[in-house]
Amino acid sequence: MMSSTTTDSSSSVDVALIGGGVMSATLGVFLRQLQPDWRISIFERLDSVAEESSDAWNNAGTGHSALCELNYTPQKADGSVDISKAVAVNEAFQISRQFWSHLVEKDIIASPRDFITPVPHMSFVWGEANVAFLRKRHEALNAHPLFSGMEYSEDPAQMAQWMPLVMQARPPGQPLAVTRSLNGTDVNYGALTRLLFSYLTETAGCTLHTKHDVLNIKRGPDGRWQILVQDLRLNTQRTINARFVFIGAGGGALSLLQKTGIPEAKGVGGFPVSGQFLRCTNPEIVAQHRAKVYGKASVGAPPMSVPHLDTRMIDGKPALLFGPYAGFSTRFLKHGSLMDLPRSIRPDNIKAILSVARDNWALTKYLIEQVMQSNSERMNALRDFVPTARSKDWELVVAGQRVQIIKKDAQKGGVLQFGTEVISSQDGSIAALLGASPGASTAAPIMLTVLKKCFAEKLPEWDAKLKAMIPSYGQTLANNPDLCAELRDKTTKVLQLADD
Repeated sequence: MMSSTTTDSSSSVDVALIGGGVMSATLGVFLRQLQPDWRISIFERLDSVAEESSDAWNNAGTGHSALCELNYTPQKADGSVDISKAVAVNEAFQISRQFWSHLVEKDIIASPRDFITPVPHMSFVWGEANVAFLRKRHEALNAHPLFSGMEYSEDPAQMAQWMPLVMQARPPGQPLAVTRSLNGTDVNYGALTRLLFSYLTETAGCTLHTKHDVLNIKRGPDGRWQILVQDLRLNTQRTINARFVFIGAGGGALSLLQKTGIPEAKGVGGFPVSGQFLRCTNPEIVAQHRAKVYGKASVGAPPMSVPHLDTRMIDGKPALLFGPYAGFSTRFLKHGSLMDLPRSIRPDNIKAILSVARDNWALTKYLIEQVMQSNSERMNALRDFVPTARSKDWELVVAGQRVQIIKKDAQKGGVLQFGTEVISSQDGSIAALLGASPGASTAAPIMLTVLKKCFAEKLPEWDAKLKAMIPSYGQTLANNPDLCAELRDKTTKVLQLADD
């Protein structure tokens, strides 16, 4: 647990970061490297950093690189597979890998194994139509430099070697297929977040304030942002003035963004989706599986609900999760209020919210079915992946809360967006991150977007430093196979990702 009761002697800072998750931590490290003379203050409502979406038990820990996530490669009407989103997601994760490698090389992170572990990524399907789809997907991806080395098999004996737990006692004769990539990783984003904040708080001019709740954000007469903060330990309030504000408060970002009054926040709403996992309690079973095995999502399911059997490394110990089972709560944060959703509804976004409710009955039906599931129904879903699963070896755990973005649309009234989006003021003095998956995996490229939107005038000055941190900065790996291979090999070595 990492917390701080430090109090600034100054009420004015250059940068205020709201939220103690991986996004604020990543932006803080970028800015500390680029502009070490700036004063930075971080405010977190809970006792410690990384206790919401960044916590290891609140997400799947997948290094989202589209190696196994089938929702990133939709099948088009003509039967072909569209890999454009998969390429974009993988490219983004390579930027995160470069950034983390830089931090290891600079001894900002002492040991990469404290937060990242090599774990094979697999896609597993059954049924003739799904097998045909996976075969086409593999052909399309394996020809691309970002996905080179991906293996494919329909051989049960080969699959039994790759994922023995999944193949145990599986009925013969069923069409099955799997892809495997040894470039996959498991990432403990909670551990990563704590490592980044540990570095930040050891530098001059950077302070972390836990148990501090941001109550309001408004523009001051001098153009700076006035942040009203309550110290929950002392029950006192004070105002911090900041030249730049980043709202990286997960599901709590929307309500804070709305308080700013910037025009860019008008018409934006949120749709919360909660998650649960089955966690294996039998170490003997955990030891039989070492992979992230992703299947196909149910019809109407949101992207974050793609079923997967997940090897995790948490606090140095292997764990095994299956899920997620989606649910619905009006909370925007796991530790939030049941009034979060009602309070977020405004005259400027109610039309978009109602339009989304009207147009997404499949999602609504799916969530209702998930909420009403019995334990036996959850176990049946697990047995699609682990035929020998016994109820006594698994327990239900509540994962994190995600808020999908709702935005105004001229034709539909409102649309539900999956993914993440940076919303910033026209002058670049404030920015907020909204949305969910792939989220933490792409923290570094998302924060580069923040830098481009909010510090455009500084980019020429920062160019050399950014290229030192991100060697592919300003280039596209997807269009440069040699650089792609070079940087993948380098980051694999620096991050110690050659499997043991």
